[in-house]
Amino acid sequence: MPTNAPSPVRRALLSVYDKTGIVDFARRLRTLDIELISTGGTAETLRQAGIAVTNVADVTGVPEVLEGRVKTLHPALHAGILARRSREEDMAALEEHDYAPIDLVIGNLYPFSKAVQDPDTAPDTVMEYVDIGGPTMLRAAAKNHFDVGAVSAPDQYDAVANELAQNEGHLSAPTRRSLAEAAFAHTAAYDHDIDAHLSQHTGTDGEDDAALQPTYAVSLPRAQSLRYGENPHQEGALYGDPSDFYEKLHGRDLSYNNLLDMSSALALIDEFRDAGPTCAILKHTNPCGVATADSLEEAWHQAFATDTQSPYGGIVVVNQALDRATAEAIDEIFTEIVIAPEFDPGVLDVLTQQDRRRVVRAKQGARATDRLDVRSVLGGVLAQTRDPVIPSTSSPPEEWEVPTARPPTDDERADLDFAWRVVKHVKSNAIVYARDRATLGVGAGQMSRIDASELAVFKAQKSELDLTGSVVASDAFFPFADGLVAAADEGARAAIQPGGSIRDDEVTQAADAHDVAMILTGRRHFRH
Repeated sequence: MPTNAPSPVRRALLSVYDKTGIVDFARRLRTLDIELISTGGTAETLRQAGIAVTNVADVTGVPEVLEGRVKTLHPALHAGILARRSREEDMAALEEHDYAPIDLVIGNLYPFSKAVQDPDTAPDTVMEYVDIGGPTMLRAAAKNHFDVGAVSAPDQYDAVANELAQNEGHLSAPTRRSLAEAAFAHTAAYDHDIDAHLSQHTGTDGEDDAALQPTYAVSLPRAQSLRYGENPHQEGALYGDPSDFYEKLHGRDLSYNNLLDMSSALALIDEFRDAGPTCAILKHTNPCGVATADSLEEAWHQAFATDTQSPYGGIVVVNQALDRATAEAIDEIFTEIVIAPEFDPGVLDVLTQQDRRRVVRAKQGARATDRLDVRSVLGGVLAQTRDPVIPSTSSPPEEWEVPTARPPTDDERADLDFAWRVVKHVKSNAIVYARDRATLGVGAGQMSRIDASELAVFKAQKSELDLTGSVVASDAFFPFADGLVAAADEGARAAIQPGGSIRDDEVTQAADAHDVAMILTGRRHFRH
């Protein structure tokens, strides 16, 4: 590590695509008698603002070529950035070639990620947004941060200018190190965006494998520092860009556990995006109750009736604009988070009276299924494509099979479809009883399917709900007929499950013996 303190900043290279704040920053640098070198578009912006600036071509002796593809890739610039001031041979090389040191590099990159978001952008046009010179300059400055400052974002301008002004043109070693870290993170994220875009078209074993590449790489900015993690003795932070999915309108910052619960709530309600008024209540990522009704207020009351104890301190999510009557009903108990796509006039006045409550607007554009599901395990991470939203359809999917003598009635089929969407979001082993598009009992996270069924029955009985005429949904197959028989004994008249057990025939025979209609979906929904 160099031991000599770096000289003051005397020369700065500016080349930015996003010109936010660049004029004010450049003007402050000039007041410190710092020489400015800049590329075409940036130089023109500064010159129009009356700021003295030297064109890069005047430093390199070479004009910009290939429509600007090559303009900063020259030893006159990179030697000036990379020269180690503490090494006599480096400084002698600069003098020999008539190069001057560059002490500060200000750059940001072409907006590649925005370009790829436009489906109408041609592939060759997208690649024009791959910046070459910008990352090279920033990486060079960051590598030589013992002597050079690498400024990679407009929100760094004020702090850098203030420190230069206060320290007679010097940047401290900690500042240069911090700027270098940010610059490398910026270029790493940029490269990841390019890799992610190209990987969509080049799966290793064919197009179907494009989602899961040989190397898993991710670079996400820290979006929020959390008070703590899952427990107070654990540190926590949120990385990424949650603004695509939701906007917090009221309340304290969302905690680690809040964010987990919200993710589950938004995924569940997405199953009912095209349904009638639907309300779901969740606690610890599991639904306590879900209902679809003629109004949101009725859906709330039916969902709450499933389990009147657990919703305290839970999450409520609805699939349409939240009206005042429903908001006032929700407000009768303490609900930690209320999520809706919109809020009718006056509703926020009701919900925001409680300081401890968070109120969140769900954005309707992006689906959670657009991204990989990633979890940490000892020694690495597991990645998978997300379990997609069940399509809305007036006819049953082709893979659904009715093996029983009696097919479900139209009403039973509607309830089976409803229960199947809910059980998908219950921790395995999972059992859901439902009737009239409302849950009656939810059995979550049990070690055996019988335990899950018994828990669902217990919770229904605790809420004084009759299971007669209900339907039952199981997230995975019934391994034995006893689970189906137990449901029939409680009053279930129809069942939905994936099938696939070696005892499917026995389960079907038991269903026929109890006059239970059954659907085999051919797809399970484990949720660990």
